[in-house]
Amino acid sequence: MALDLTVKLGPLTLKNPVMTASGTFGYGLELKKFCPPELLGAVITKGVSLTPWPGNPGPRLAETAGGMLNAIGLQNMGLEAFVQTALPPLKAAGATVVANILGHSPEEYGRLAARLALTAVDMIEVNVSCPNVVCGGLAIGAEPSAVAEVAGAVRESCGAKPFMVKLTPQASDVVAVALAAETAGATAVSLINTLPGLAVDLERRRPRLANIIGGLSGPAVKPVALKQVWQCASALTIPVVGLGGITSARDALEFILVGAAAVQIGTATLVDPRAPLTILDNIRQWMLKEGLDDLSQLRGALKIG
Repeated sequence: MALDLTVKLGPLTLKNPVMTASGTFGYGLELKKFCPPELLGAVITKGVSLTPWPGNPGPRLAETAGGMLNAIGLQNMGLEAFVQTALPPLKAAGATVVANILGHSPEEYGRLAARLALTAVDMIEVNVSCPNVVCGGLAIGAEPSAVAEVAGAVRESCGAKPFMVKLTPQASDVVAVALAAETAGATAVSLINTLPGLAVDLERRRPRLANIIGGLSGPAVKPVALKQVWQCASALTIPVVGLGGITSARDALEFILVGAAAVQIGTATLVDPRAPLTILDNIRQWMLKEGLDDLSQLRGALKIG
């Protein structure tokens, strides 16, 4: 049986639905000997800002029950270094590249999008949902009007380049935020980003992260992610990309069942750098076992009532 795993995100066609999550796959080539990036639907790169960001002081990672906390603080090389040094070899490897961008204001996001519109990136992911920065991040992503302003600035600046907006689970009404992104011209939305959390060292009586608060990811957040992806996929006309706690093909397929067009693999890759390819291979095996030749036969097929 010939399987059709292709996915359309607006004008962009992915060869399969498995993407990497920003911040968990470096700039796309660091893990190539374990997981060749050209075999995936897309590689979403580590977030890029206009100028290099140093990130937060360490310790910045803490393992928790069912996941991990991170407070990296979006450390990155900056836009020009990304365009000149990281992007060319990734494209030369044959990868479909989604550049994740982050900023403090709509103007910064617009400038980032304008520059990337002139490059070989295939899509832009607009991060308005990181809980580990003081300016931007949740300060933008929790409010529909603020998300609409950022998405509008990107839409005006990115030319024909498609873009998706990465949403926070912390919004009081995630569907309203997603609809604001859609109305402002987003090609797709992705969710969820991490949930703010705290881990403590009992003996030292201190937080385990220097930043005190970090972003919780991993299996612990999957039920929250499934719920919000289902809500948004039910309300939007643009594609929804699901992420949050996906560690297996069954996890990924559950997101597709509730309406996700594609999925992103994040924390699982930090446990096993081969995880995205293993998940992809097992999706194929499950489809063959179930007699499905196209993921559209599963997508959004959740039975309610």
